[in-house]
Amino acid sequence: MTAATILAGRLRSARTRRALDLALCLLPSVVVGAALAWRLWGVSAALSLAAVLCAALAAFVWSKARRLDEAWLARRLNATRSDMDDSADLLFASGEDLNGLQRLQQARLRERIETANGPELGPGWSARRLLVSALAALLGLIAIGLWPRAQSGARDLEALSPAPQVAALPGQPRLIEQGLRIDPPAYTHMPPRSEPTLEGRVPENARLRWNLRFEPQPSAAELVFHDGQRLALARQGDGRWSAERVLAKPALYRIVAAGAPDAQTRRLYRLDVTVDRVPQLRVLEPDRGLSLMSAGQRNWPLEFEASDDYGLAANAQLRITLAQGSGENITFREQRLSLRGTGTATAKRYAQRLDLASLGFASGDDLIVQLSVDDNRSPKPQTAQSPSLILRWPADLGSEATGLDGMVKTTLPAYFRSQRQIIIDAEALIAQRRKLDEARFIERSDAIGVDQRLLRLRYGQFLGEESEGAPQLPTNDRDEPEPHDEHTAADKGQGQSANASAPDEHDEHTHTPKPAAPTFGEEGSVLEQFGHTHDHAEAATLLDPDTRKLLKAALDEMWQSELHLRQGHPQQALPYAHKALGFIKKVQQATRIYLARVGPELPPIDESRRLSGERAGLARRGEMLAAARAADPLLESLWRELEQSTRASKPTPIDYTGLQRWLREHESRVADPLAFAAAFDALRNEPECLRCRAELRRLLWPLLTRPPASVQRRGQGDAVDRRYFEALQQEARR
Repeated sequence: MTAATILAGRLRSARTRRALDLALCLLPSVVVGAALAWRLWGVSAALSLAAVLCAALAAFVWSKARRLDEAWLARRLNATRSDMDDSADLLFASGEDLNGLQRLQQARLRERIETANGPELGPGWSARRLLVSALAALLGLIAIGLWPRAQSGARDLEALSPAPQVAALPGQPRLIEQGLRIDPPAYTHMPPRSEPTLEGRVPENARLRWNLRFEPQPSAAELVFHDGQRLALARQGDGRWSAERVLAKPALYRIVAAGAPDAQTRRLYRLDVTVDRVPQLRVLEPDRGLSLMSAGQRNWPLEFEASDDYGLAANAQLRITLAQGSGENITFREQRLSLRGTGTATAKRYAQRLDLASLGFASGDDLIVQLSVDDNRSPKPQTAQSPSLILRWPADLGSEATGLDGMVKTTLPAYFRSQRQIIIDAEALIAQRRKLDEARFIERSDAIGVDQRLLRLRYGQFLGEESEGAPQLPTNDRDEPEPHDEHTAADKGQGQSANASAPDEHDEHTHTPKPAAPTFGEEGSVLEQFGHTHDHAEAATLLDPDTRKLLKAALDEMWQSELHLRQGHPQQALPYAHKALGFIKKVQQATRIYLARVGPELPPIDESRRLSGERAGLARRGEMLAAARAADPLLESLWRELEQSTRASKPTPIDYTGLQRWLREHESRVADPLAFAAAFDALRNEPECLRCRAELRRLLWPLLTRPPASVQRRGQGDAVDRRYFEALQQEARR
């Protein structure tokens, strides 16, 4: 055997080993890809993908093996055999290009190749790479085997299930197969699924696809919903009837096919909707809404926790408002920070430490923060806001005034607006109208309206109005009437005569601080130390009629100002705000009248008419009674009709149109609107069904207005009582 033949065989062996080594390393990946295609798309798709991957693998392996050429073989011979004298490249050179010495060396090398067997020249096997590839493929196959069936392809989801058989005449279309495909919104990250019964609970705004098959085929088919909407079914090429709709609220529907039997047409299907909830936000730190800055504090740690049913947005917005100044000279500076939470997609925590020095926080300021979090709902995310957290830098105690004025100043919060400040803010907002978008303009106008509401509730306390949950805080109007300021002004304006004339009455209004030091910031302690009886509703009569009339007029103007501000029309609210300020100034100049707390003075009783039986001058008691009116006359009449029809042999007709209209207008009052609609539909299909009428009456009962309490008729008593009353009547006849 010649040296050329031996070298060619060695080169083929090396190429074969390289190709087999690469093929064994990459073949497990081909198996995993084919298994995944089989799980997702079926056997045919798996075989097609396997063929493509094998062809690509063969081409790749062949290209890698072709890199082993004669130059590589010469290098391997020089590296493995010392008898080649580092001249193995002469074995592949042409004799015409060599000199005499090179031809002599070439002959010696060929003789050595032919007579001596050298070591194996092919590359070694990649045992470690083969082991890693096999283990990775095994793990991939296990994962594919455990993959839930809900991730199956569209072909499985479109599979139809047999429909319940109904009695039908020959030639009437019957529903023989049915299927409902549910595609949840993408932001929910929920897999699509199918419901064989055409019913179920679906996520809000999910896309539904109905697939039905009739035998024989009808000329037309549609879905009729309980609210009157109709969805036409389209016939496909394979004989199926399909339709699609995005479902935003629960619904009842029936399948109406031309010529179908009544039992099939009256069959109701129910679809419930899982509403996407608003994110839940909770404050972890600080543990109170109002915090006082401690000595040496340089930062303010904040921590929030948020959760959502489908997922939260990546970032949250922290709004920081710095309130500086006092009285009418209050300035607000606002900035926003973007916080990135830590945790899972549905539950995150947000932490931030605010540097007080960089924010410009100084003595007497208030720092107000509020976190807002969005969920991943698309296209319009839902937002949740945390309660406002306030960090207060208390004023220097040494600079406080003494007496009642000093005590009032210490309880004035800088963030509470005055009527003059509301006017200033509204005018500033109108001036910035062109620079703000519509949503931002309405939001700022609504915020001013909230301040107007709080101020109205504060002044309304002096007329005995309820606070509607408003905070019991004094206003920031130093030039406007406060109960303490009016009291002091009245005393100063009238001199000492008022005090001298009614020393007892004035003693009732004397303010004496409690000896025990209250906790700063607690509402109960502040009212206990600085409370005034004029602030209570029961003491509203301490204002004279003229002052009450002015204050009532101011409140009416505040109502109108608040109305337009909350609606986003500050230009329409300004006239009412100015009128309210004018009335308040008039109230400031009014005098206070002090009245003693006395009981009611009733007219004396005429003893001469006692037990005389004279009824002259007494009002007729029959005129004092009035018939009660039902809150919902339609429900009352329907209840009576259903009650009478259950007893009568021939049921009375029902006002279906009016009941449907009432259900659409008052759907929020009904606990289960779909059950109400189903009972109503069953009664309409079978008017003589007593069980259907009883079911509708059962659903109507919680909706009826409870009658008010009435005077119970006195009992007749026992035998002794009756003999006594009879004796009185006999004596009266004599």
